[in-house]
Amino acid sequence: MTGTASESATSRLREEHEHILEVADALATLVAAAGDGRWDHEAFADCVTFIRLFADACHHGKEEDLLFPELERAGMPRNQGPIAVMLHEHQQGRALARHMADALDGARAGDPQAQATLRNAAAGYVNLIRSHIHKEDHILFYMADQAVQGPTCRSLCAAYGAVCARRFEGHSKEQLQALGERIRERALRA
Repeated sequence: MTGTASESATSRLREEHEHILEVADALATLVAAAGDGRWDHEAFADCVTFIRLFADACHHGKEEDLLFPELERAGMPRNQGPIAVMLHEHQQGRALARHMADALDGARAGDPQAQATLRNAAAGYVNLIRSHIHKEDHILFYMADQAVQGPTCRSLCAAYGAVCARRFEGHSKEQLQALGERIRERALRA
């Protein structure tokens, strides 16, 4: 999308939510398989990459740097209410992704504590992101679509496009979406 007249302030973000939820579902499958002793450490590593670069840097970056400041200009406070909750949950997601990343080497080596940490952090992330996206899609984004319209919406959507054109640690948004598809395919074999 390029910021068309029919695009809302959140339509692109909602589309990205679909990709994130698909990877969350795949991660839940990987967690369950690992619980049964069937580990796919590379798929877990790919999930960490997807979470860090697509869900956080690309997606949450657009929310934090573009949408939320626009909502503040429209009168929504940053330090309380929906924006504050979303920012707190973004921080929780980052912490869970760090825990997963930190546990990967030990889990690969068969360390039971690292394996437990990886599984618990991954399960925690799945639960968090599902709840987080539900709140955004069904509460905050409705408010945003009412508050940000017309020329302001078109400018915001153009700014989203500029973010989507960036590279995230050498990866394009399209490459990260393809990584998400590979993760989903691997989870089907778990």
